Amino acid sequence: MAATRTTCAYCGVGCGILATRTGERSVEIRGDGDHPANRGKLCSKGTHLGETVGLEGRLLHPMIGAKRANWDKALDLVARRFRDTIARHGPDSVAFYVSGQLLTEDYYVANKLMKGFIGSGNIDTNSRLCMSSAVAGHIRAFGEDVVPASYDDLDQADLIVLVGSNAAWCHPIVYQRIQAARAARGTKLVVIDPRRTETCEDADLHLPLRPGSDVALMNGLLTHCRREGVIDEAFVDASVAMPEDFWSQLDTGSDLWSVAKTCDLPAADVQRFFDLFAHNPRTVTLFSQGINQSIRGTDQVNAIVNVHLATGRIGKPGAAPFSITGQPNAMGGREVGGLASTLAAHMDFADENVARVGRFWAAERMATKPGLKAVDLFRAVEEGRIKALWIMATNPAVSLPDAGRVRDALAKIPFLVVSDVIEQTDSSVDAHVRLPAAAWGEKDGTVTNSDRTISRQRGFLPLPGEAKPDWWIVKEVGRRMGWPTAFAFDRPADIWREHARLSAYQNDGARLFDLRAHAAIGNDAYDAMAPFRWGGEAFADGRFPTPEGRARLVPVKQMPLADPLRDWPLTLNTGRYRDQWHTMTRTGLSPKLARHREEPLVEVHPADAGTIGLADGAIARVATPQGESLFRVTISEGQRRGEIFTPIHWTDQQSTGGRTGRLARALVDPHSGQPGFKSTPARIEPVALDWRGFLIVRGEAEAQPAALWATRVTVAGGALWELGGQGDPSSVERCLPKGERIEASDPARGTRRVAVLRDGRLVAVLFLTRSGELPSRDWLIGQLDQPQGPAVLAGRAPGAQADRGAIVCVCFDVGMKTIVSAIAAQDLVDVGAVGAALGAGTNCGSCRPAIARLIAETRKEAAHG
Repeated sequence: MAATRTTCAYCGVGCGILATRTGERSVEIRGDGDHPANRGKLCSKGTHLGETVGLEGRLLHPMIGAKRANWDKALDLVARRFRDTIARHGPDSVAFYVSGQLLTEDYYVANKLMKGFIGSGNIDTNSRLCMSSAVAGHIRAFGEDVVPASYDDLDQADLIVLVGSNAAWCHPIVYQRIQAARAARGTKLVVIDPRRTETCEDADLHLPLRPGSDVALMNGLLTHCRREGVIDEAFVDASVAMPEDFWSQLDTGSDLWSVAKTCDLPAADVQRFFDLFAHNPRTVTLFSQGINQSIRGTDQVNAIVNVHLATGRIGKPGAAPFSITGQPNAMGGREVGGLASTLAAHMDFADENVARVGRFWAAERMATKPGLKAVDLFRAVEEGRIKALWIMATNPAVSLPDAGRVRDALAKIPFLVVSDVIEQTDSSVDAHVRLPAAAWGEKDGTVTNSDRTISRQRGFLPLPGEAKPDWWIVKEVGRRMGWPTAFAFDRPADIWREHARLSAYQNDGARLFDLRAHAAIGNDAYDAMAPFRWGGEAFADGRFPTPEGRARLVPVKQMPLADPLRDWPLTLNTGRYRDQWHTMTRTGLSPKLARHREEPLVEVHPADAGTIGLADGAIARVATPQGESLFRVTISEGQRRGEIFTPIHWTDQQSTGGRTGRLARALVDPHSGQPGFKSTPARIEPVALDWRGFLIVRGEAEAQPAALWATRVTVAGGALWELGGQGDPSSVERCLPKGERIEASDPARGTRRVAVLRDGRLVAVLFLTRSGELPSRDWLIGQLDQPQGPAVLAGRAPGAQADRGAIVCVCFDVGMKTIVSAIAAQDLVDVGAVGAALGAGTNCGSCRPAIARLIAETRKEAAHG
């Protein structure tokens, strides 16, 4: 069967994929060597997409409450309830909350329905949580939300600065491209991040600055550039508008020693960064969530952009500020107007834009003002002002800050609709209507990546059950609400053409976003569309989409940083893991991706752990004024003292802990409305467990184990639950399936082991202990569905077995201890040598930074040994 060219389902890099069906619900995944974003490379998540296309947990039929319904009944109910709510309470009483997982065509139809026909701006997207500060910063500086960089700039840069980005984990293909540039041309790399992540391992300089001090650092850099004569006066005179008092505002607190003090950095390191930047005109500054997810995120974006504008490092090869987005189509959502703060096609809510879009859509009731941004939207749900809400392809009960309040709000809203591919999510628990949406590999449309490249996402699997594409679901509701002509779309190409026409409509060049070349594209041409980058080499001519044609330097000041609070002495930072994605509804299906980080961990500096009494591998409670949750402790030198880190991925479907969303404050940037996830006051305390254990089951457990700590891990053929609790653990046995039991107990150690067989084959094992050791899970996982007897209760095969340690390379299933042993025994000195010996790091490459760190640590220990 021929391969289908499509685009990855995950991050904003937008990697091209060749997908070849090998069965009804199986597919072989390869990187597309012709795609400009990845040139054939894939990270661990993309490589293992084939493990996530099954139908486990899928929502396959419309549901009204707990009952299955047909499409007509479900759609009629949605249309009637929204129509009635609007009639009684006005258009601002309803809202859509959508997602960067939607395709551009899905986004367009939803935005058109809400802003053009319902007549409200109340459509916002989960992209508000990851890149809206970049949007606001771009608009303030450039007049339009335009990313002025491409991935090709990385190949031509002499200096790359990563700010608030763990690219080795969150954008691995970008990181590999950076490393390739370093190998080919000696490109320097500076990483600015409070944490020492794997991205820092090969950097020339790491600046672990105090969270929230980025404006001070960038203002100091700009002051240094001015003092050293690095400002591009000719470019500024021709292309940049500067407030008269810009430099005088910048001077205060921007000297080297003040910057070093504010950022809590050695002055020598700050000076080295300043010198590197000043001496390398070809500089790309990539920034991500560490900049955006702040209550001063927009100012931080503009502080970075100011430096590039003032030094003329923009619109030139190898020189640009570069926002790298988190989701596969966050950019497409920005283009169609999926944010509540924009109208459509890069237009805002100015009167002339509202009139223009209204004419184009022949709209009955145009929205005339911005709608509620994400945090405000759910606050309005809580307060009863939003009475009907439609959530599409996202999980706000997990991902929004102060998520406990979000869940409470969803529980009491009069009418909640959820369109999703998954039957049960934390956000759909109280849904009145659930609508089955098409998933990646089934749907068809376009996505836009971080450097403005638009690519096709193509279906290669049949729609399962009664699932439908999101655009079809929304347009059917629009038709049933009374606008059949406006929503007479038969295929994604129809929507694409209309989207392209709107981008060009009465656009005399004022907006760079212009797809007029695609306004009359045929269906066959749409199907065959190759990746293309709109806007070309933005700003290369020194002209910007502002009324005066100039970019703007935006004065920004470092805000005072609060001291730790007595009751909340720590600062909580949050983020992603390498092999997981958002709330794990897709990556959580992959046994290989589960191995890298099997449980939600809280990372703590050794000194803080010693003071608080935390042990590595123990359970701890992290609390903030908003809520609390449990995590397993990992002690890390990469954390700054007084700061802790937790991952965002775990939900109630997978764990009794790990609920990071409950912890973050619902405070937002005043310009963008983006929440600040990176600096929440917190505390942490140890949690004593009476017993520990694990459950391994073929398929799924009968129910989630009743334990204080219970975290699910997908494994080959079934699930592993890591367990821990207080009191009597016997209730956990209720999760065991029916079958023949083999049991063993050791009262002295408080140990109990149970195996369940069916027809002589292993279907489950439960190991519990109060004080004894637990065996490695790997051998037992491999015994599922194999013929077994009482010997299985030993938990290991006869004879000695090497402990592989935590999995580092998921592609080849290579553990940390295996790698360390090989480094020491074979005197392996680089990542390539480890790859030749073990295979680790030779496929997707996502684990290469981790291998480099293990080499450095092992050789350091040997030198001191």
